[in-house]
Amino acid sequence: MSVIFSQRTPGRRWLSLWPLALFLLLMLVGGLWIWQAWPQMMLKSALWQRDVNQQLSALLNAVATHPERAGGSLLLLSFMYGVLHALGPGHGKVVIATWLATHPSKLKSSIVLTLAAALLQGLVAIGLVVGVLTVLQLPARQLHLSGFWLEKGSYALVGGLGILLCWRAIKRLRALLRKPVFIAFTPRHVHHEKCGCGHQHLPTQEQLHSGDDWRARFMIVLSMGMRPCSGAIMVLLFSKVIGVFSWGMASVLAMAAGTSLTITSLALLVHTFRALAVKLSGNKAPALWRQVGWSTLALAGGGILLVAALVMWFSVPQPVGGLRPWRG
Repeated sequence: MSVIFSQRTPGRRWLSLWPLALFLLLMLVGGLWIWQAWPQMMLKSALWQRDVNQQLSALLNAVATHPERAGGSLLLLSFMYGVLHALGPGHGKVVIATWLATHPSKLKSSIVLTLAAALLQGLVAIGLVVGVLTVLQLPARQLHLSGFWLEKGSYALVGGLGILLCWRAIKRLRALLRKPVFIAFTPRHVHHEKCGCGHQHLPTQEQLHSGDDWRARFMIVLSMGMRPCSGAIMVLLFSKVIGVFSWGMASVLAMAAGTSLTITSLALLVHTFRALAVKLSGNKAPALWRQVGWSTLALAGGGILLVAALVMWFSVPQPVGGLRPWRG
């Protein structure tokens, strides 16, 4: 097959990137809105969590005296707390929704990501309380300080993930700009799946998802699960004081199960809408627009994570005298 091609002029190259400008503008507007609305969202979330924490404390007291009566109610309320808590403002939903919306990913692997992150968050809370109060035998204020720095580290990982995704998207966009445009083809030989030419004509599913590597997945799970829920820490701390720490751990795991249910439902929704968008677009759009469009989406997703990381980093309340406010 002979191929005739020509290089794009610089002007036409930049004109083909109008989707990039559109998504960057939308990302900027969305980031500014989040920056302004975030404090009010966090205030309402804290007020709601305070009421639920009081109910959990009452049930823990009841479990200490009548575990056979109050145990089921404690686990049920903890599960519902996890479900509703995950609906509120939080970086985990931003991370998983942005990742699934802007990157091709199999449904099974997406669900595994959400389950692993929710379980890790519960285990981090348990490990933090056991390590600080039991193993190291440090005062409770060190528990708050440790949670503060874990939260900071989680947001730093979100920002690092955003930078990684932006860098990969920029590399793909630069490669697209440098590609020649094929204007004519002269077929000399027809290839098919079993033609025996020794070449691979179509990529496999594994190759299509090769960019979805373990490094990005590891950062996603760690950034979502590294920050322990302060409500879970409160339950563990109170249960240890009144001598029902095993029930406290069971309550935290029930919270993790509820959180995983909500985040998994969100992942299914985002995955379904992305698959629908790909199906509807089909081959109607020009090839260059499709290539630039998906790379631009990936760049916008990385930018969203970076903006979200900055917003959450600067919104973390500083510890005062070793203590810090309880947050969800």
